Amino acid sequence: MTYNTSNINTEPNTHTNEPNQKEQQPEAPRENFFIEVVKVIILALAIIIPVRYFLIQPFYVRGASMEPNFYDYEYLIIDEISYRFREPQRGEVIVIRDPRNPKQYFIKRVIGLPGEKIKIRDGGVWITNNTYPEGFFLNETEYLPEDLQTSGDRIHVLKDEDYFLLGDNRPASLDSRSIGPVPRKKIIGRVWLRAWPLRRATTIHRITYPASETATENKKNEVNTLQRKGNNLTMISF
Repeated sequence: MTYNTSNINTEPNTHTNEPNQKEQQPEAPRENFFIEVVKVIILALAIIIPVRYFLIQPFYVRGASMEPNFYDYEYLIIDEISYRFREPQRGEVIVIRDPRNPKQYFIKRVIGLPGEKIKIRDGGVWITNNTYPEGFFLNETEYLPEDLQTSGDRIHVLKDEDYFLLGDNRPASLDSRSIGPVPRKKIIGRVWLRAWPLRRATTIHRITYPASETATENKKNEVNTLQRKGNNLTMISF
């Protein structure tokens, strides 16, 4: 509804026997203001707390174990919801709780999946599973320097809930080569977004390995001619 101000009565008071008094304007009690502020705060907390503790978490990188893909003091956002509906996949960068110290967190890349056999040999990673019983070479040329070697020849057979994790900067990474496979329950979530610095801000996608990933150990000599790079795994402390 609209009002035409020309129709509003603006004549002065004709009761001369009563003193002119300014019309009193009611004031909202000050308490109402504080109540509204409290309501806004409660609503904000009701939204922020579930998001912060059950959906996403912010972390910052401390250390060089994931270089050249993640650097010291970069600010990351972790997706905690995806793994409630699916399992971690090879090539994803994740944040885990240190199995030896629950107050410590690491950021690494998923290399081996539950039930697989992981063999580190000649500077590279070989994986054996039900799909490739002869084993295949993990071609990591997409995200690591060509001259980077994965040291520490060893074999790990993963249990049903275990994952084999590596850092991208293999010589400077504390990962499954030393602490062993990581149980599923220690995984916090996947790295979803690099928020800082702004010039490097981007969403983080899972690595998809090239077709040479399926090369079997019988073709090792042929595979050795390929460029070998490290796994995209990071170590983060918070």
